[in-house]
Amino acid sequence: MATRRGFLAGLAALSLPVPSWADAGSPEYLAAGKIGDDFVLHGLDGSGATLFTLPLPARGHAAAAHPTRPLAVAFARRPGVFALVLDCRTGEIAHRLTPPEGRQFNGHGAFSEDGSLLMTSEVVAEGSAGRVGLWETAGFTRIGEWDSHGLGPHELRRLPGGRIVVANGGIETDPTDRTLLNLDTMRPNLALFSAEGALLDLAELPEELRQNSIRHLALTATGVAFAMQWQGDPAEPVPLLGLWTPGAAPVLCPAAEAEMFTLQGYAGSIACAGGRVALTSPRGGAVMIFSETGAPLATHRRADLCGVAPLGTAFIATDGAGGLWRATPEALEPLSRADVAWDNHLVPVGLTA
Repeated sequence: MATRRGFLAGLAALSLPVPSWADAGSPEYLAAGKIGDDFVLHGLDGSGATLFTLPLPARGHAAAAHPTRPLAVAFARRPGVFALVLDCRTGEIAHRLTPPEGRQFNGHGAFSEDGSLLMTSEVVAEGSAGRVGLWETAGFTRIGEWDSHGLGPHELRRLPGGRIVVANGGIETDPTDRTLLNLDTMRPNLALFSAEGALLDLAELPEELRQNSIRHLALTATGVAFAMQWQGDPAEPVPLLGLWTPGAAPVLCPAAEAEMFTLQGYAGSIACAGGRVALTSPRGGAVMIFSETGAPLATHRRADLCGVAPLGTAFIATDGAGGLWRATPEALEPLSRADVAWDNHLVPVGLTA
């Protein structure tokens, strides 16, 4: 039989406020980086100012922000064997995630719409078969997995309504040194899943572009924009941006030939804002901006530019020298600078992830 004391304790628990991102300073972005010899995760405001800095045990790659709770999951650079659930209010490690035996994390993850499920990009170490790991978020225990229907999945994104898109890079890699093992037979794809894990659609590139590894994703009004990394002849200019509306074939978006060479066959990050798409290349030291239909609008150059995210209708980008930049078709303008070597990605907080 319930006691009065127990009843009152239950009421008190129900009345406790649920922690939110406001309790962590209301960051707008998460970004991994390096300060001296130390690896860190930063929470940034809209001007690029640091709100908090949390230590990481090794080099980070991307992060996933819980839709409501002030929790960030920081993923190791692929192939990785750690993901840390960080309480961004206190800086404490709330949970440490380890993939199952013989698996490796592949740098990215996404929460379900209600935040009750975390999905992680993974590979079977031997052979690089793709998996989407499933973790409940009350205690962050693993509850299952999906076949990603491709090799080497990298980024995955949640579409409005709960569907999931996975970028299967198509590459088999050596599990210890990342040597590429199947360039002659690689075949990347985009896989669309229901919120329950049923495969709904699968899109591949044309045969002549099957060495264009699909790596990163950004949400558009009708589907996703995707960034690629060319594994073929470096003397051959190829488009590194594509657009995909599920149910239709992918649309590739070439720039002028000279501009395609600028990116050196490598797109590092992608973002959509204000009806435009931004594509960065740390190798080429550039950001290219396209219209929502894939027409090239501008190319701005900055050494080691990679992280990019929406900033209103413009973009915010980071470079390896600590710079944060505002990018529009008209200009690349400095926002701020930090004593941090920013890593690959700039992850928005509070947007569909």
